[in-house]
Amino acid sequence: MDLDSARKMISDVDRQLVELLNARARLSVNVGAAKRHRLKKEGSESEPEVYVPGQEKRVFEKVRGLNQGPLSNDSVCAIYREIMSASISLQSDVTVGYLGPAGTFSHQAALNRFGDSLGYVAYGKIGDVVHAVAKDEVTYGVVPIENSTFGAVVQTLDTFVGQPAVKIRAEVYLPVTQALLSRFQVDAIRKVYSHPQAFGQSRRWLDQHLPHAARVEVASTAKAAELAASENYAAAISSEACAAIYGLDVVAKDITTARDNTTRFFVLGQSSDGPTGDDKTLLMFTVDHREPGALCGALNVFATHGINQTAINSRPSGQRQWHYVFFVEIIGHAQDTNVASALDEIKSYCLDLVVLGSYPRQSY
Repeated sequence: MDLDSARKMISDVDRQLVELLNARARLSVNVGAAKRHRLKKEGSESEPEVYVPGQEKRVFEKVRGLNQGPLSNDSVCAIYREIMSASISLQSDVTVGYLGPAGTFSHQAALNRFGDSLGYVAYGKIGDVVHAVAKDEVTYGVVPIENSTFGAVVQTLDTFVGQPAVKIRAEVYLPVTQALLSRFQVDAIRKVYSHPQAFGQSRRWLDQHLPHAARVEVASTAKAAELAASENYAAAISSEACAAIYGLDVVAKDITTARDNTTRFFVLGQSSDGPTGDDKTLLMFTVDHREPGALCGALNVFATHGINQTAINSRPSGQRQWHYVFFVEIIGHAQDTNVASALDEIKSYCLDLVVLGSYPRQSY
């Protein structure tokens, strides 16, 4: 095939693609209208959820199954991410809150999940994102929950303790590579800014190459880059993307200790969706520490009902000294029969029990 013929065929395919994309968009608008009609018929005045993670997961699984190449599955899914983002924007005015400023890993996770067609709002603290969702200032929020190298993000857990009104709708995994950004070379750097998680993920490199530099914790890696750009002899541990945003040089690449360093994020909203058959649930509860075996009894309930626990964390409750809130993530949905039975039984061991949300299990 000659060049002119190939270009003409591409032009013809482009025309068909545009027609099909708009046909799909119109159907998406019809879906939104049908949801509103159903809610109105049920006597509800609330707006329907436009982001349904279970349906999204099914779409991506179907797309990967249909793909015969030469495009990779990742490429096809990236295209569909933007198609669905544009469709969501047609159904409703959706805003997504994230830990800012622009360029944070939270920002990247939000864009990876929601695409470029929605509105984004940066907040200075993780707690501000959670409270914005609770107060309906934004439609959804994206917050980090744990890192594969440095563990749980305690700022998020602590905010859940004080704000259980929000619900988890989805989880997002993001491979994270930290870099050292500065306007100066390593031997001139006297201060390093970053988020506590980034310091933990890069500790070994820092101990070896910048053992005497002051380490200053800030709210986000992008904020660290912003500060480093404004000071002499300062640096930031941040993403390489922030170098271009804040006018810094990448002094050292990939300084994370673990090569497969990954951070998991939660998508927060006003409610969780129904079961998909492959879900997780995060619980928050307290027990009477004066009662021998109270925590053991609570955790044994899950084993009795054949429920696997994937994570357990604890944080001070703030009610009194040495009193803790436990966070337990389990396999299953709160509406599954065995999980619902377990939750009913575990109440006898708990002073408080909150289901923070059930969400589709995401592959990483």
